[in-house]
Amino acid sequence: MSDFTHYTYRVIWSAEDGEFVGQVAEFPSLSWLASTQADALQGVVNLVEDVIEEMERAGEPVPEPFSERRYSGEFKVRIPPELHRSLAIQAAEEHVSLNRLVSARLAS
Repeated sequence: MSDFTHYTYRVIWSAEDGEFVGQVAEFPSLSWLASTQADALQGVVNLVEDVIEEMERAGEPVPEPFSERRYSGEFKVRIPPELHRSLAIQAAEEHVSLNRLVSARLAS
């Protein structure tokens, strides 16, 4: 069985529900409401464990945890030509590559 503890969990407060919501990034349709953060987290972890067991029993593919995925460090993004020009000028003025400028902006 896939390790359900390796998924990307988080707990947020929902003013609308008046409770904490446990969520998991790899299964965006799953959540768990509880009155405490700990219970919301435990609830969604248990739910993911059950869902993975069901998926495996049914022969369905189970999402790979983000923590176990490999990333190349590259992705392409389309931007308007005017923005491209502006960023290229800023990079030149800062004496850095366009890639370094954009990477620094994304990191901040």
